[in-house]
Amino acid sequence: MNRETSACHVIKDPIHGTMQFTRMGYRWIKPFIDSAGFQRLRHIKQMGMSDYIFPGAVHTRFNHCLGCCYIASQIAYQLQLSDEERQWVMIAGLLHDIGHGPFSHAFEDLFHNRLIRHEAWTPFFLADYSSDAFLDHYNAQNPEHTLTPEKLQTLSDIIMHRAAGTRLLADIVSSQLDADRLDYLLRDSHFCGVTYGEFDIRWMLNSMTVINTPGGERLGVTHKGIGVVEHYLMARRLMTRNICHHPKKIALEYYLVQLLSRLAASLEDFDEFAEIRATLPGKFLLAANRFNQAARISNDHDTLVQQFLQQQYVAYRELCDYDIFAVIRQLASMTLDHDAVQLAKRIHHRRIPVIFTLEPTAVSFAATAITDLHQQRHIALRDWQVALIKLPHQSYSANADPILVTHDQGETKTLDETSLMIRALSDRAEHTTFLCIDSEIATKDYIQKITRALQQDYIVS
Repeated sequence: MNRETSACHVIKDPIHGTMQFTRMGYRWIKPFIDSAGFQRLRHIKQMGMSDYIFPGAVHTRFNHCLGCCYIASQIAYQLQLSDEERQWVMIAGLLHDIGHGPFSHAFEDLFHNRLIRHEAWTPFFLADYSSDAFLDHYNAQNPEHTLTPEKLQTLSDIIMHRAAGTRLLADIVSSQLDADRLDYLLRDSHFCGVTYGEFDIRWMLNSMTVINTPGGERLGVTHKGIGVVEHYLMARRLMTRNICHHPKKIALEYYLVQLLSRLAASLEDFDEFAEIRATLPGKFLLAANRFNQAARISNDHDTLVQQFLQQQYVAYRELCDYDIFAVIRQLASMTLDHDAVQLAKRIHHRRIPVIFTLEPTAVSFAATAITDLHQQRHIALRDWQVALIKLPHQSYSANADPILVTHDQGETKTLDETSLMIRALSDRAEHTTFLCIDSEIATKDYIQKITRALQQDYIVS
């Protein structure tokens, strides 16, 4: 091995320690790291509003994407991929989350029926890299491993897991055993100060292998990795249920989405919001409100979505958490009796709602009680002050693209066929429902009546 390939560029990381990249590998990713689109991820928190509950959870999509890139490179070495394949999975791992908006997944709820998710913006960010200026700069740094618009399209297909000829590479970036999940479980667990997400990533990497299937090469594990994959999937389940779906976090993100939606619906007509209307987030929210109005009555959502993406991408790529926080702070300083202002005050001053986690038997009662409350005209109640929040969850899917396991005899089975524990979890709905009550009305008699009934007649927490 010559000095060029053996010398390393080091990035220090609290999760993976000393992340070593070969000089060649680092040149593959550095132009992307230095780009404005990627640097924007420094200003988008990985876990939305989790830091309101777990103060250490202030890590960003930038941190996570670097970690994902590093793990993708380690998987590529373990599988003995070619230099070109390693280049592709490293860049794809680096850029897989580039389409995220402010507060990560929470921002997606701004759009009607979540019609626009962060993945929809990814091709637009990647298209920015197809400019002659970027490609000339990149290829000057990487004369032996150049990029073309066609290769960038392949990268997009890998990230979106739709590249028929590169299923193995797509698995590394997006699957039930991908570099993305391997990084964020460890990273989110560390910064939240919990141990739910921990597993033996070194043994996981050591257990990974290429499995030949009728549909082509796929990522899988040897039978020696069954235990660590079980541990990893249980870690993901526990992190989802205890951290990602933490009731207070979910309630605050519900407030955030309600704030943005109600502000968006009022920006055009409320003179008090004229200053916000003129800002970048204000203009974007206006457009989002028009999109939502059209989406509610449209029979052609695909065309509507594509038009919005094309028209609003330039604004979207400039948005980050700071823009939304600035709006929240401005609204919280107002005395206006408007839903957006009241919600902003609660978020800004961390007035977290009272939360009840409902057992399935209690959901119907709670839904009926809420409907009855809103129909009582003598009660001055805003609709967001008492709400049901339903969170779907499935720990592992055996039906949709399962994890493959190869045995010494060369036999390949799906993980659920091999593991009794995973078989018990497979394709099982583990939905959670919360009753979210504004803290300012929690002691009202009409609310106390509902909560007492829930606690007496139903098992709730």
